[in-house]
Amino acid sequence: MIKDITMGQYYPAKSLLHDLDPRMKIVLLFFYMVLIFFVKTFYGFFFIGIITLGMIKGSRLPVRFFLKSLRPILIIISFTLFLHAFFTKGGEVLLSIGPLTVEADGLVTGLFMTLRLIILVITTSLLTLTTSPIALTDGIEYLLSPLKKIGVPAHEVAMMMTISLRFIPILILESDKIMKAQLARGADFNRGSIVERARNMIPLMVPLFVSAFRRADELASAMEARCYRGGEGRTRLHNLQLSPRDYYALTFVASVFMLFIVTGL
Repeated sequence: MIKDITMGQYYPAKSLLHDLDPRMKIVLLFFYMVLIFFVKTFYGFFFIGIITLGMIKGSRLPVRFFLKSLRPILIIISFTLFLHAFFTKGGEVLLSIGPLTVEADGLVTGLFMTLRLIILVITTSLLTLTTSPIALTDGIEYLLSPLKKIGVPAHEVAMMMTISLRFIPILILESDKIMKAQLARGADFNRGSIVERARNMIPLMVPLFVSAFRRADELASAMEARCYRGGEGRTRLHNLQLSPRDYYALTFVASVFMLFIVTGL
């Protein structure tokens, strides 16, 4: 399951989504996430699903990446559906198990929440898979630059966020190596109660934290050795510039947003 986490990974390809400006992709992702919570009907989710599939097709990425991104949250999705189905009341009783009942409103609410989670994970994966870490840093810094007037260190915040995303795949590989090493020494992560399983994770978490702190220290030393100074006066190899396709994408998302607000889908 650890290998199934795709957040933070970049998949180079030639596609419309790859060519979009990173600033525009971040803004569109924000509005798309807000739009998902405006959806109130199954027809609306069907329409959103078609748009999401179109974006996956337009990204020219293997579908397995998005299926893998959903596997780590299957437990969260199932738990969300269970809670809403059994504890949100209203409508016709569909199922009765002792004192617990599944009612129509609860099941619909649970399905809506699970669909929102699935679409959110897929769209977030689209952003990281189609945007390089450097471009993502530049985009975040540009969008945060107005906050410099109130003392927010935009460059430092953008750099920390991007480094965090960049190190996710590395930590995943590191944890996989440590887990295999512990299994070879007789460790068992799948047996016992929840408390015992949590206790068995200690031999995995301790070396993983040590490795993460060591990598952070090495990165800081490397940046200091190269006299890295962020913020004012720093130039970029590629300057960000909006193109007509960015405005077309913004117009499309804005039109869909207004359509859902007006029609109440």
